[in-house]
Amino acid sequence: MPSYVWYIQWSIGVPKKKICQIMPILYYFCTIIEITTRNLDSPMRFVSKYVSLSFSLIFTILFAFSVNAQIEDFDGGDSLVNPNGLVEMATIDTNAYINPFGKDYQMDFPNLNRVRYYSNPNKIKKIRKLMKNKKYDKLLPVLEEYVRLFGIDNFYKDTKMIWLLGQLQEKQGLLSEAKSTYRLAMNHHLNNIKQLRNEFDTLTAMDKDYYVDLDYYYDLIELRRKIDTLHVPRRVNVNMGKAVNSKAEDYGPYMNNDNNKLIFTSKRNYQGAKDEANEDLFYSVYDYGYWTEAKPMGYPINSKHNEGSATLSADGTTLYFSRCNCLRCDGDCDIFRCDLQADGNWGEVRNLGSRINSKYWDSHPTLSPSGDTLFFSSSRPGGFGGTDIYFSTKTADGDWGPAENMGPIINTKASEVSPYYHPKHDVLYFSSNASNRSVNYGGFDIYRTHMIFGKWREPKNLGPLINGEGDEYYFTIDRDSKKIYFAKSKKKDLKNLDLYSYDLPMDAHPLATTKLTGFIRDDETGNPYEGIVTVIDLDNSIEVTPKNIRPDGSYEFDLIDDNNYLMVIQGKDFFRIEKQFSLDGDTKMDFDIPRIRVNRFVFENIEFEPGKAEIKEEMEGDLKKLIDFMLDNPYFTMKISGHTDSQGDEDDNIKLSTDRAEAIKQYLMEFSFWEIGDERIIAEGHGSSKPLVEEETDKDREINRRVEFEILNAEPEPDF
Repeated sequence: MPSYVWYIQWSIGVPKKKICQIMPILYYFCTIIEITTRNLDSPMRFVSKYVSLSFSLIFTILFAFSVNAQIEDFDGGDSLVNPNGLVEMATIDTNAYINPFGKDYQMDFPNLNRVRYYSNPNKIKKIRKLMKNKKYDKLLPVLEEYVRLFGIDNFYKDTKMIWLLGQLQEKQGLLSEAKSTYRLAMNHHLNNIKQLRNEFDTLTAMDKDYYVDLDYYYDLIELRRKIDTLHVPRRVNVNMGKAVNSKAEDYGPYMNNDNNKLIFTSKRNYQGAKDEANEDLFYSVYDYGYWTEAKPMGYPINSKHNEGSATLSADGTTLYFSRCNCLRCDGDCDIFRCDLQADGNWGEVRNLGSRINSKYWDSHPTLSPSGDTLFFSSSRPGGFGGTDIYFSTKTADGDWGPAENMGPIINTKASEVSPYYHPKHDVLYFSSNASNRSVNYGGFDIYRTHMIFGKWREPKNLGPLINGEGDEYYFTIDRDSKKIYFAKSKKKDLKNLDLYSYDLPMDAHPLATTKLTGFIRDDETGNPYEGIVTVIDLDNSIEVTPKNIRPDGSYEFDLIDDNNYLMVIQGKDFFRIEKQFSLDGDTKMDFDIPRIRVNRFVFENIEFEPGKAEIKEEMEGDLKKLIDFMLDNPYFTMKISGHTDSQGDEDDNIKLSTDRAEAIKQYLMEFSFWEIGDERIIAEGHGSSKPLVEEETDKDREINRRVEFEILNAEPEPDF
């Protein structure tokens, strides 16, 4: 077929199938012209071919637009989405449409790996008619059915149809469905998505995670360590040492199923006349608490070409890895396999063939725990973005089937790389640089997606304990989900990657799927508080990223079920709340907390023995609240004022009230391990000079005998 026809198909979005339907007419038309001019001289033959080509182009374009006119209203012109991007709708009966997939909504796309582009003019006409007549209750299921039949090309050509579907779902109160559909539209929209993003952010304002600034959080953690025996974890990146790392780049780690063999890629070897770095595979064994000196995988795995990105089968007998720019490579990089022989040596290296590899870049292989599915990254054309994640399943004869795209929930218009299937659970991790995802911290971030009822769910960003402003990829997690191994560079030498490990935080844990939710509000007004919620894993000391209370007073965490936790809620308008609990399934815990409504207050339990200034045991609970409050709010200061009744000598009363205020000050400083400094507490004694009531009875004298606490706010306030 002439190349210009394919160009027309590509440029105006008409499927090849439609082009093929008119090609016989074009072919015969061009043939007749060419036959009649065959015996003419060269200039005339050139003119005839030019005329033939022109007519072919005209007919093809006219036909293309006759088909494409059915859908152009979703992409411009008299759009179904008004200039503001909003569906103009009448009141709709929200019961008219029932989502057949329940609360956990996610669309399937059965056409993805079957057709490049789906188009049905009759259905488009029906959608337009329903839209024109404002029959939105009937439009929604028809439009959803059409979108479900999308091929890969539809996701960048007809993204506005997805956007429209999300708007319809939102207007009908199907908020869970709308959020999922908006995410899909954002991941694939090629143009300015500011308005789409605004709609999504407005809809999800009370769903998103408002993570606490980590530097501020760790300052609070360090204070807590000093005053509490409770073990509060802190992320510590541990360099794997000189036995593993070299002066060159070391990256691409993979941990075997026994958690005792780390395979990785290194550029420590040089070769050739230009002494260029060569990528090879190395391994290190964990022995008696230490990683042994790294050794090369050797021949036949390593060669004069570049090798990297290795993964092992569960039994450790089959190695999959990528090799680049080699004679047996179909593309820039291909995926190979090598089997362990009975004598303990690796056998012949074999290319996985054209069902897996393409003429482009194919790398980053990873296996499902059962070993029957291979996942990898590829830059082959026909995907959603620059690089996509593909998968292949084993056939009955043990060969790998044709590679298939993982679809629009995983892949985006950007790039997805480094897939990693957890060795024990149906959880796939991968890296993506899609800035349009609902959460992205910069560059490549690591995400996880769970297989539930045979479907991969919406990927979740692993959060700020893992992802930062740079790139995060090339990582592995041990079978027990305790450690994550990854490559990172130092600020002074960004190209020199070393391998590190640290404890796997809760946001990255494959079993953290049980939800803890609730609201934190004023017990009188019901208004939401500002503050921080921290959850501490008491069983395994797995770090949980702290979060700010949402604007509506809600909070949400994904935790591991059947574990014991401590929740700590802190803010500037209330005393710290601590609650220990055992998680048993999805749990909702609401907190109605009294507000500190005045700057000056009195604790009923802080009452001294007559004529004495010693701290009593029953005072310690309230004094601990003050310590917590002062530690949680390091920019606040406190004034402690001691008062007595009018009985006795006034000089003695002033001394006694001063001693009592000083005793409390010393207690707060000492039991905060001196983290609350002398300059933050003012202790004063006023004797009987500031009575609250006129003293006529013992009850009046009891009221005047008191210790007052006054909270003084200093700038700047802590950033909640």
